[in-house]
Amino acid sequence: MEKLKEIWRTTVDELMNKVSWPTFEELRSSTFIVLIASIIFALTIYVIDLSFGFVTNTLYDLLKG
Repeated sequence: MEKLKEIWRTTVDELMNKVSWPTFEELRSSTFIVLIASIIFALTIYVIDLSFGFVTNTLYDLLKG
């Protein structure tokens, strides 16, 4: 049980004294960057999916005959 208490004390000490927490402005900026990157990534995947769909449908129609 003492080992568990020591782990808990160490964890609290790390979180309170050693972790560098971002300011609200840094957090908001990082969130905005992640949001924009996620939208760009989603749009890229969407365009790739449309392209592959078009190519496979075209090949299927050509082979179907």
